[in-house]
Amino acid sequence: MSIADNLLKYKSELDPAGVKLIAVSKYQEADAVLEAYNAGQRIFGENIVQELVDKQAKLPQDIEWHLIGHLQTNKVKYIAPFISLIQSVDSLKLLAEINKQAAKNKRVIDCLLQIYIADEDTKFGLGFDEAIELLRSEEFEAMKNVRITGVMGIASNHALEKQTSDEFHELKVLFDGIKLSFFRKTAHFKEISMGMSGDYKLAVEQGSTMVRIGSSIFGKRRIKHYTVE
Repeated sequence: MSIADNLLKYKSELDPAGVKLIAVSKYQEADAVLEAYNAGQRIFGENIVQELVDKQAKLPQDIEWHLIGHLQTNKVKYIAPFISLIQSVDSLKLLAEINKQAAKNKRVIDCLLQIYIADEDTKFGLGFDEAIELLRSEEFEAMKNVRITGVMGIASNHALEKQTSDEFHELKVLFDGIKLSFFRKTAHFKEISMGMSGDYKLAVEQGSTMVRIGSSIFGKRRIKHYTVE
């Protein structure tokens, strides 16, 4: 099947449910992204800053780019001028740097708090208590150039369906609690980014508003020369 056909398959499932499809274009050439763009896709997710910067310069400027991978503070300045959403905020230090670079670019950058929900040590993310502590901090209260619009989480690899569903459920419960405690009167806090190719249906059942699908849309990864940050 073509990229366009794959997109149509997912959109036919997700659009009626009001769930946004993030096409993960990591390690895909710009022409593959353009093929998806020409098929109507406008939101793309990237993991690696240098790859994202390279593609953003080559591709249509109305693309909505999401940074979904671990982000080092010294890389924020490269994406601050154009990034639409940083999904992987996993520390107050990183959020402070995003706020700083957004101010330099006279922007407000939307962010998701990445929450640690997996039962494995290789994932990044804030613990539930750490997320609450961040939102209660005076430093966060003083930030004027970032906007927290929701949460993101990655479930355990190769887990049974019940465990995956439970992890997504826990993230939804945390989202609801944060919404009630900190963003009750703000409509922009509305996103729960969870679910990938193998578990997106479970994520949608548990309340996901964004799913991140890569190889099932684009096929085999083509770029080899970028290194993981």
